[in-house]
Amino acid sequence: MNNSIKPNSFQAWLLAMRPKTLTGAAIPVLLGCALAYIFGKFQPVPALLCFLFAFLMQTDANFINDLYDYLKGTDREDRLGPERACAQGWITPAGMKRGIAVTTLLACCVGLGLLSYGGWEMIPVGLACVVFAFLYTAGPYPLAYHGWGDVLVLIFFGFVPVGCTFYVMAHSWNTAVFMVSLACGLIIDTLLMVNNFRDREQDAVSGKRTLVVRFGARTGLLLYFLLGMAACWLCFYFIWLGKIYAVLLPQLYLIPHILTTQKMARIGKGKALNRILGETSRNMLLFGLLLALGLIL
Repeated sequence: MNNSIKPNSFQAWLLAMRPKTLTGAAIPVLLGCALAYIFGKFQPVPALLCFLFAFLMQTDANFINDLYDYLKGTDREDRLGPERACAQGWITPAGMKRGIAVTTLLACCVGLGLLSYGGWEMIPVGLACVVFAFLYTAGPYPLAYHGWGDVLVLIFFGFVPVGCTFYVMAHSWNTAVFMVSLACGLIIDTLLMVNNFRDREQDAVSGKRTLVVRFGARTGLLLYFLLGMAACWLCFYFIWLGKIYAVLLPQLYLIPHILTTQKMARIGKGKALNRILGETSRNMLLFGLLLALGLIL
């Protein structure tokens, strides 16, 4: 336990937010904005609101996961991942519940601001974001514990944020949005795959049936590699739109992705895999920036 962090301090809440994971919230909105730009529909105010909503919902999900993994006993002393606030005693469960309530309320307020741009059809989407943030680790059937985490990442870090960011500006949907949404979801799922690969032994003990627990470490490593490859392959769709930079630039992501996969295979297990977590977050951001730049060019 890190005793230098005072309970309920600003530092404790900042660590509970897990700011490094906010990359996963920024990339989909960035790509949705890039798509809106190339179709001549970009608007700065709804773009800013989408970024803010995404950051708040990511923070909310992190708070919820922190609390309910602690309550379920998943965050034990043998935890290999980054330290969690409730497990470390930085924030009490009651305090975390209040933090979740405040963050959820703020996200809903920002979401209401998007209604004037996206229309009332944004309400069920916003409600789904909030509900599934809880269902991921809370409730009688926590989805992350039954192998649904990867599907939820595709939906709520791919199709929902990319598609809705585009929709609130353009009020339409097209094949380009579908392809970018899918590619974005696949790239961000590499981050979940690293977590599940690292925690496979602890997850098995806790009854958390992730894909890596179900099918083994070798399958997890292969899936990690293929997720990144598939995202890059999807970018070849933009040949038909004459967006050659959107095809070529994202392929540069493959260089660090392959190197990180090799390093992940060499490390194999243990806390050293947290380095792979950091590299994967960096690689994700690189992919998002390259694809966004390729679309705009």
